[in-house]
Amino acid sequence: MNLTQFPRRNYVQSATPIEALPAFSKALGGKVNIFIKRDDLLPGCAGGNKTRKLDYCIADALENGADTIITCGAVQSNHCRLTLSWAVKEGMDCHLVLEERVAGSYKKDGSGNNFLFQLMGVKSTTVVPGGSDMLGEMQKLAEQLKKNGKKPYIIPGGASNTIGATGYVACAQEIQQQLFESNLTIDHMVVPSGSAGTHAGIVVGMYGTNAGIPVSGVNVSRKKDVQEELVHKLAVETAERLGMRESLPADQITCFDNYVGEGYSIPTDGMTEAVKLLARTESILLDPVYSGKSMAGLIDLVRNDHFAPGSNVLFLHTGGSPALYAYLDTF
Repeated sequence: MNLTQFPRRNYVQSATPIEALPAFSKALGGKVNIFIKRDDLLPGCAGGNKTRKLDYCIADALENGADTIITCGAVQSNHCRLTLSWAVKEGMDCHLVLEERVAGSYKKDGSGNNFLFQLMGVKSTTVVPGGSDMLGEMQKLAEQLKKNGKKPYIIPGGASNTIGATGYVACAQEIQQQLFESNLTIDHMVVPSGSAGTHAGIVVGMYGTNAGIPVSGVNVSRKKDVQEELVHKLAVETAERLGMRESLPADQITCFDNYVGEGYSIPTDGMTEAVKLLARTESILLDPVYSGKSMAGLIDLVRNDHFAPGSNVLFLHTGGSPALYAYLDTF
């Protein structure tokens, strides 16, 4: 797959580390060897996985003559934080549409990412009720901005379209090169699965290069069947964009929905344990919405012998630790 045919901004200058987690693995009984891909260390204000997607999305925005970015997410959205941060770096305006998925969760003067939105100088923040038509809300805002002479570009939630997912196809290739250079074999990979771009991109990258590494997604919101269909659809569309000749089979997409709890961004005991355990064994911070719940899933899968004894399991850390500071009561 020739990714050089697509414009990008080169936000990702070097590979993020793959680190062994010996103390964490030991705390889980030493059944498997857990490794972590540190995409929390990507550039951008406070880091996180969306930088890989925005590398391509903002390049496309600039190619289309945009001077303004509009995007959306939940009230503590890591995607919104990183989109704003790269818009600031590019000298572009950025407007956010935030979905209050949990009633009463938006705090105008809140901590975490909400504080960072204000610190970085977001041009406007529109808060809408959970279940709103987010694309429709962004399009409405875009029309208003056009009347004021601006040239807006809409990036979907999570930058999860074929353009953004291309960033994680590149990540899959990056991982394989790192494994080759370090002579490390990975038997399974676990990724957070939310807006689907990260999960879909990784699967396309692994399948399209015959890596032979199974990928499992741990859901942060939707039911298993709904999420698997969403991921597969985006993966197929991304593969087509990249010119893959072979259709991507649906059986390449596996999701687990046992760790969502009462809903998106609502804390669970498993998430709290996962965040504390990784912090206290490896000094690595997870976030309470995505990586925390996904790591809770990995922990449970290890404890229930889902992976063969002695397996090497790679967890993708998507970042988001600034959101921890909006969840102080949970911890």
